Amino acid sequence: SVLPTTSELEILRVIWQRGPSTVREVYRTLAVDRELGYSTVLKFMQIMMEKGTLLRDESVRPQVYRTARPRRDTQRFLVRDLIARVFGGSSASLVMQALADQKATPDERRQIRELLDTLDGKGSRTSSSGRVPK
Repeated sequence: SVLPTTSELEILRVIWQRGPSTVREVYRTLAVDRELGYSTVLKFMQIMMEKGTLLRDESVRPQVYRTARPRRDTQRFLVRDLIARVFGGSSASLVMQALADQKATPDERRQIRELLDTLDGKGSRTSSSGRVPK
């Protein structure tokens, strides 16, 4: 699978948020934040179709595009590539860097702890204090 470019990721984010969308819907969403042309968005979406990143429903007019893979799969692919290329294959280095540079909210820290507990096989057991984790 080929890594999406920055522009392709912007388009993917719109479709992940909106669901299946027409070129005009994607264009209108992107044009709110920056200046770009409809034909540019159309060209990118056509390229993404050729790459297999987007699928097009040609049975409706205007044609509707959707992602070929779920968001989670694409994000995992990008994170794996980032970990391999930038962090020498170390997931811990990536997480430490991310947490050091950005303040995680209390809810995000809770979610991280729950994930770590699950990965450690402690997800359904009681904590050391005798309470069931929330």
